[in-house]
Order: sequence, then structure tokens, then C-alpha cells
Amino acid sequence: MGRSVRLSRASAVRGTVASFALLATMTLMGCPRDGSADRPADGDSRSPHGTSARPTSPAGTTAAPGPPPVPGALPRTVPAVRSFSPAGGPGWRPASGARVVAPDGPLADEGRRLAADLKLPFATGPAHSGDVELMLRPGQSGGRESYRVETRGRKVTVTAPDEAGVFYGTRTVLQAVRTGGVPEGTLSDRPDRPQRGLNLDIARKHFPADWIEARLREMADLKLNQLGLHFSDDQGFRIESTSHPEIVSPQHLTKAEVRRIVDLASTLHITVVPEIDSPGHLGAVMNAHPALQLRNASGTVARGAVDIANAGSAAIVDDLIREYAALFPGPYFHLGADEYRALMAKDPEASYPRLAEAARQKYGPKARVQDLATGWLNDRAAVVRSLGKTPKAWNDGFFTGGVVTPDKSIEVEYWTGKEIGARPPQEYLNEGRTLVNLNDEYLYYVLGQPNQFVYPTGERIYRQWSPAVLRGTAPVPTGPTGPDRIPGGRLAVWCDRPEAQTADQVAAGIRLPLAAVAQRLWDPRVPRRTWPDFAALVGQVRR
Repeated sequence: MGRSVRLSRASAVRGTVASFALLATMTLMGCPRDGSADRPADGDSRSPHGTSARPTSPAGTTAAPGPPPVPGALPRTVPAVRSFSPAGGPGWRPASGARVVAPDGPLADEGRRLAADLKLPFATGPAHSGDVELMLRPGQSGGRESYRVETRGRKVTVTAPDEAGVFYGTRTVLQAVRTGGVPEGTLSDRPDRPQRGLNLDIARKHFPADWIEARLREMADLKLNQLGLHFSDDQGFRIESTSHPEIVSPQHLTKAEVRRIVDLASTLHITVVPEIDSPGHLGAVMNAHPALQLRNASGTVARGAVDIANAGSAAIVDDLIREYAALFPGPYFHLGADEYRALMAKDPEASYPRLAEAARQKYGPKARVQDLATGWLNDRAAVVRSLGKTPKAWNDGFFTGGVVTPDKSIEVEYWTGKEIGARPPQEYLNEGRTLVNLNDEYLYYVLGQPNQFVYPTGERIYRQWSPAVLRGTAPVPTGPTGPDRIPGGRLAVWCDRPEAQTADQVAAGIRLPLAAVAQRLWDPRVPRRTWPDFAALVGQVRR
């Protein structure tokens, strides 16, 4: 909270003179065209300081005029604000003497960031008419990422129960200013899904650290909060390693660069999720350790697959998990588990008899290769849990009908129904599992468009997709699809043909799809804006 201070007579005079001298106002930047939202805001979030009177001009003079009033309509933002309760009054735009005010402590960084964005000075308080004030309200309803923006008497107050909510409130204020101003009244907003983000394949294509940082800033403006980094695959291993330096590709991110990325993400309230995919997609590791490669009955190497019957395979993967868990402090670690070559064979037991024998020895006479793979996944998940993190894995690594069951603590990332072993999402939900949505029909941006993939369009996502559309084009027919069971989703960039697009082309190509994903995860209801209006708005709020 802001602290009350006593002004000396001399400082009060100086403040009056300064207010009289600063006459410039910002130009109106646009007019909202949408009406109010359909639900009223709940509660009052007025600043405990009250609304200070605007400084008066010396006797015999006329006070500097404020900026023109803001139309009393829902501001134009991406994603759209969920609820607005209008009130009579001028609204707010930056004007002479305006500041961003936040108390010393956790909100100071948020205040300084918004002040820089709006080109205003920052202060620790108290707030006056004309200012934007940021405040934490621990008991405020709506969840940690919720916020309220109240505009009264030419003052804006942003309140939230947590820093993340305050940050999202500042993004709404910034976008509202860019598209016309903050209207008089109370904006109440919160995300529908707790996981909202972007997945980047940096293994098959090297992306520089500054390019990734630019995507983080773009995500933050869209109120996205999760960046997945797939940094190990057959074509490359792209982060510096101290435990196994022999596996690292020549082009890679240093640990110092990764720490810089993670630190920036943290300030933007984004969690970075590392992924080391196993037991498939480990080609870069196997190149340095050929003795661990999986071979079929005829001795042919299974590309990218590690031999899960070899104890050395688990040792090296666990070394890497422990090393990178310390580098990425977030709550998740992705274990991959998709497209293991042994399980893509028509008859895994006949094609890989050594794995079949290892499965029977470990899990009994009825065990099959899928049970050995499931045991591998469970063992890696146990390592992740021992490090205080929640494991994630791709849906085609979860098999049914075996003697070994995938651990219920592993969060399913549902991407496809096309692979062998990929069951309908309804089955996973029926088992009581949570599913994160990376539907390859809508959310897969695959460089070069191989295997009938087509670059996703923002319009198609905006019009047709929602969190419940996990597979194909239809939502899950029955069962729970709320945030507790489908906690969100990510747009995914996969670099199967890395030279098909430059990094800049990728950034341009995902711009509108990412904005559309942000909208549908923040509010899964059918959007109020038309697609052309939304697409134009993305250009206005992202400068």
C-alpha cells in the first residue's frame, strides 16, 4: 500500500507551480467501438488514499484542460476484458503531471515497467488525480491472475490479489491507452485457463536468445504465462551441458543465456517448461553414445530411440533431468514419451524381442514392450517429482491394457489422435487425468508443412477452436472440460524442416495465431469481435 506523507509549505508551492507549468496533453489515439460486457463487475476497489483533488491554478488564471473524455465503452484489448461496469465520468488518458504510482516492494517493478511503457514518471506515492496507482489486495476475489481496473475522477487504480494479476491489469491499461483510453468505471477480468502459452522447438532449429526474449515480451502483452522449450531431439541438443558436454550441438544456448531468458520470463510472470524427450527423439544424445541406441531384431538402428533395456540409458537421461531441473526453477518438467520407434512397429514384441524379454523379466510373464516403456516413463516421472516438479508427457506415451499403468501424477499434453497408441481424449478424462491442449489440427505450426500439416491461421483458431477441442475439429462430447481437467493449451512451433522459414518469418507467421490462442484461453466463449476487427486490433495493441 502507498504511504501517507506530510508536505511542507514550500514543497506544496513547488507542486502547484509545477502543475501550472506542465500544460501538454497526449493526443487521442482512437475510439472504442464495442459496447459494455454482459456481466457487471463485483465489489469496489477504491484506493485507501481516496481520490485527491486536481491541483488548482493560482487566483485569476484558468487550470490546464484535461484530455478529452474517453467513450464509456469496453476498451479494445487483446485478450478482451471479460466484464465492465461503466460509470459517468471522463475516463483516463495520460496527461500533464500524470504518474504511475506503486509502493516500494513487489509492485515497484510492475510500476516502473508501466511507467516506461506509457512514458510517464514513476513514484512510490501517494497517488493523486491523474495518476495510475497499483495495489495488492490479498483478499480480492477472482484468483491470483485476476485484477480490477477502477477509473474515477481522472485516476486509475489497478488492484489484484497477486503480482501476476496486477501485471495483467497494467497490460490492459497500456492497451486501452493505445486504442483510445481507459473508460470511467470498473473493469473486472480473469483468465479462464491457468496454462496459456507457446511451445518452441529449439532443438531442430537454433533460435538466438534475443529472439526468444522477444517472444516472451509478445506473450506477456497477450497475458500468456507458459513457454515450453523442446531443446533435445534427433537433430540437435541446444543447451550447454556440464554433466554431458559431448551431446551439445555447436549452435546452442549457453546456460548464461538460458538464465537470462528464465529471469526475463519470471519478471513477465511466464513459466518456462523444459523438455527432454525420451525414450524417442534422443538422436543427438545417441550420436555421442551409440552403444545406447535401440536396434531391432535384425540389428537395424531405430532412429532417435534409446535402448530402455540398457541401464546406461536411464542413467544418462536422469543426469540430464537433474542438471536442467536446477536451471529451470518452474513447477513443470516435460518428459516427452512420444513416438518411441519400438511401439510404432506393427508387432513390437516380434520386432524388438530383447525389449520384450526385458519387460517379462521386470514385470512378469504377461508384460509387453509397452509395459517396459510405461515403466520407463514412470521412473523418469519419479525423478522429476523428487526434484519438486510436476511431470508432463505427450498423450501417445500413455498406453492402456498393460500390466503397468502410467502414473496419475503425469500431466497429459494432448497433441494428436493420429499416432499409434493415441487414444481419444475422452478416455484420458475418464481415467481422471488432466489434459493440456496442443491439438495438432489447430495449434501445430510445423516448418515446411510436412506430413499434411498446414500452417495454422489465427482466423481458424479464433472462430473454431476452444480448450475443449482437443482432437480434430469437435469438442470432447461428454465429461468434464473445465479448467480443473483441461487447464489450458499452447500454440506449438515445430521445426521439422528448419530451413523452411527464417526466425523472423516464424515470428511473423505465429503472430495472429498466438493472439487468437490468447483470446480463446482467456475467455473460451465465442468472441464478440469479428475476425477482421480482432486482427486489426492486434496490430494496434502490439507496437
